[in-house]
Amino acid sequence: MKRRRNRDPRGVRVLRLWEQADAARAVPYLRSVVGSLREHWLEAQSKRRDRERLDRQPGRADRQRILAGQELHATQEAAEDRFNDAVQELVRIDVYLVDPVQGVVLIPFRKDDDLAWYVFDQFDEHGLAGWRYHSDPMEQCRPLALPAVPPAPPVVPST
Repeated sequence: MKRRRNRDPRGVRVLRLWEQADAARAVPYLRSVVGSLREHWLEAQSKRRDRERLDRQPGRADRQRILAGQELHATQEAAEDRFNDAVQELVRIDVYLVDPVQGVVLIPFRKDDDLAWYVFDQFDEHGLAGWRYHSDPMEQCRPLALPAVPPAPPVVPST
């Protein structure tokens, strides 16, 4: 008989599953964080590209070019640090980045007995663009069902 190994419980992380109403209330916050995250990503990539252009310039680097390269490197690292901080802020609330440029993140929830994800899109007018099962292809985005609205009470004419 094989002995079972004791598993370290610290390696297990429980995922917070969101309700649709909670996700909808979080849209303004997500717009703010994902917008900042996108800006930091684009800034870091821009500075990286500028450094690569500077490094490809022909000839030996002079003092001014070396200092410019160091400045670009420092700016790139600062933008990457701010980007990583924003990603960690999302991970702390169990929201996961898919594409920083498109501004897409996934929010976990339970659909029947399966793991599913609300798709938040920074550029969608409602924020929550749809949902997908965990097993769906990444491009899959099903429309959200509107929350059930109780029927209005009948109007009784007053006499």
